[in-house]
Amino acid sequence: MAITPKLMTWQEFAELPDDGMRHELVRGVPQAMPQPKLPHSRLGRRIGRSLDRYVDANGLGEVYVGELGCLLTAHPDTVRSPDIVFLSAARVVETADVSDYLPGSPDLVVEVISPNDRLTRVAGKVAEWLEHGARLVVVVNPRRHTIDVHRPGQPTRTLGLNDTLSGEDVVPGWTLPVRDLFDQS
Repeated sequence: MAITPKLMTWQEFAELPDDGMRHELVRGVPQAMPQPKLPHSRLGRRIGRSLDRYVDANGLGEVYVGELGCLLTAHPDTVRSPDIVFLSAARVVETADVSDYLPGSPDLVVEVISPNDRLTRVAGKVAEWLEHGARLVVVVNPRRHTIDVHRPGQPTRTLGLNDTLSGEDVVPGWTLPVRDLFDQS
């Protein structure tokens, strides 16, 4: 007789004690991830700082860096926490009364690949973000000095050092030269 483990709810997940690790809840199963190392954090901070300044200056919404959990599915529950999140002003208003995890995907998600990340796992997360409403998903690959840009129903675009990352219609007017991001690392 097989024993089926009890799946955790997002409410139980929210009550986990702090053990110094980052966690996500994937289909009811908590997954621990090591804290990001310096290069990962540095890239995330650079993107987050650029995006946050632009969003604030133009009143476009809110930016969160490494601190927002997003409830993507229920029964079993999935809570993901990307490196950087942008919520449009409209989403900020919609979620003003939310006191727990953000329901669904943010408008823009940025994931920085860590040295221990498997590309198949990253691809799965990108698919989840898009499936649950993200309008733009940006994946930063520090090893290759590239950025993959994902949009629902569109092919992936890969940006190199001579390209410029754009907020497109999700964060209109925001740009960041890819070279500027990596040249400082």
